[in-house]
Amino acid sequence: MLTVKVNNKSKHPLPQHETEHAAGADLRANLKQPITLKPLERYAVPTGLFLEIPVGYEAQIRPRSGLAYKKGLTILNAPGTIDADYRGEVHVLLINLSQVEVVIEDGERIAQMVIAQHERVQFGEVDKLSDTLRGSGGFGSTGSL
Repeated sequence: MLTVKVNNKSKHPLPQHETEHAAGADLRANLKQPITLKPLERYAVPTGLFLEIPVGYEAQIRPRSGLAYKKGLTILNAPGTIDADYRGEVHVLLINLSQVEVVIEDGERIAQMVIAQHERVQFGEVDKLSDTLRGSGGFGSTGSL
């Protein structure tokens, strides 16, 4: 099992997977006082967590479906990426897509974090790409959107 080192400067427990087979571990807001987001307002919510992610991995910060459905909150840059060489505090860039003000409380689960392996690649410039049946078709070219 992969270990991600965490310097937890919050008053909340470490991120954890809420069910046995959950891919994401929940992140909590680490706030001195609640935050109120107006419709279309965004805020970088602190978590109090500082990570040391192994090289070859990233942390993907993703929305929580329940928070999106119930409150209209989502992550503006979803998924957000935390690189292995970043050592600053993890913030979650939330946006309120509802039509009403939404309050975020200290300790509230605001996002989920998935640790994913990735490859570094070399980009090679060419004059022509190989042909495929799909070709350049995109944005609904294989059926309805």
